[in-house]
Amino acid sequence: MEYLATVLVLISIYVVLAASYNLVIGYGGLATVAHPIFFAIGAYTTGMLAVHVGTPPLLNVLAGMLAAMVASIALAASSLRVSGDYLLIASLGFQLGLLQLIRNLDITGGPGGLTAIPSTITGAARTPTFLAIAVALAVATVFAIRAIVRGPYGRAITAMRDEELAFTALGRHAMSMKIVIFAIGCGIAGIAGGVYAYYFQYISPDQFEILQSAQILTMVVLGGMATVYGPVLGALLLLAIPQAITFLQLPPSVMAPMQGILFTSLVLVFLFLRPAGILGASETKVRKGTAA
Repeated sequence: MEYLATVLVLISIYVVLAASYNLVIGYGGLATVAHPIFFAIGAYTTGMLAVHVGTPPLLNVLAGMLAAMVASIALAASSLRVSGDYLLIASLGFQLGLLQLIRNLDITGGPGGLTAIPSTITGAARTPTFLAIAVALAVATVFAIRAIVRGPYGRAITAMRDEELAFTALGRHAMSMKIVIFAIGCGIAGIAGGVYAYYFQYISPDQFEILQSAQILTMVVLGGMATVYGPVLGALLLLAIPQAITFLQLPPSVMAPMQGILFTSLVLVFLFLRPAGILGASETKVRKGTAA
């Protein structure tokens, strides 16, 4: 039961990551692959405050969210002014550069990772409590994003994504909206990072590499980009597959490349055969039927 509960905690955290990334890339149309680095910023900020300062857990998680939002605003404000596509290159460079910095700082634990993050909950109730927190966070994230994208602001986001020139011609500020969307999505990833750090009590730079970018992107594409519940389904499927692979008892040198190839292949297959994702077509019909 402990193993199953741990898997469910991980699935819930990735639902939060996939849903928040979908807000950025699916609804906002912002080309970025660096969502895991904001997950890392939240995790490391939370972990370092817990280890080196000893501040309350809730304050640490909120600090992780704030740090992720500030970093996302700095990245978006500088890169989006040049070109929307430049965000892709800038975000990749930002991810690789920050991970390299984390590996070379003593305060972050260096390449060995940050260990001995104090547990906020002890005893038999620890895992069930964290499971309840993770599930509640996932549910809150999905429904908060649903409220955003299906309201007036969501229609403005869609208009900005589909017809930016016309949107700007109406007197709306597309740049400000992009930065806000990016900050919200990355801030949510920062909260997920804080919960991850407290539950697993260990974080390392290797957990936030490019493979994580491919994994989260695959979750969004597989489930359905710019759909509310697509990332939820994508996270469930994509985390169930690696768990099945582990039962093959393959060596790590084979398992890691296999997962990378699997994620990349699924993205390519769905982009060509079903670009809307598993739930893409069904949610579009629901929205049209509601509008009618």
